[in-house]
Amino acid sequence: MNEQAGQPDQPDPEPPLAGDETATLLGFLERQRATFAWKTRGLDAAGLRATLGRSSLTLGGLLKHLARFEDDMSTEWLHGRRQLPPWNAVDWDADPDWDLNSASEDSPEQLYERWRDAVTRSRALFAEALMEGGPGRQGTVASNPSIELPSLRYILLNMIEEYARHNGHADLIRESVDGLVGQDPPG
Repeated sequence: MNEQAGQPDQPDPEPPLAGDETATLLGFLERQRATFAWKTRGLDAAGLRATLGRSSLTLGGLLKHLARFEDDMSTEWLHGRRQLPPWNAVDWDADPDWDLNSASEDSPEQLYERWRDAVTRSRALFAEALMEGGPGRQGTVASNPSIELPSLRYILLNMIEEYARHNGHADLIRESVDGLVGQDPPG
């Protein structure tokens, strides 16, 4: 386990300076994941439930939200498969922010494990798609090939953007919990 990122088999979180498109996209995504892991690592339930100012956003909520995001992007958007549990049992119309709002019901261990498992699944599904067609590979729906889904390139950029946005939130919340500051995990 890479202690910097809290992830099994975590690649170096620095993107290559002169890599090809795939290595660069994956490198930036891994750096965002590593930063998020660093910002959320080692907190107890109180730390994961802490809020900042008027916002109800928590680090635990972000862990659960990004676990859902990992699963949705790699499973649904890229491979056109049905939403995975527990996400498929949620009434998203009743609570569109269920992942963020329900995290306080989960233990820190459950939140960390759910996110780590989703990242592991995503990495495997991205690797599979890259072998099938590289960053330009279009997402597909096996049951309806006429449905057009975004390319792997689009999905990876979307994931980098989502992590970067939430890393900003995580940075502020974590600093309010215990003073941890910085932009990149220590290396």
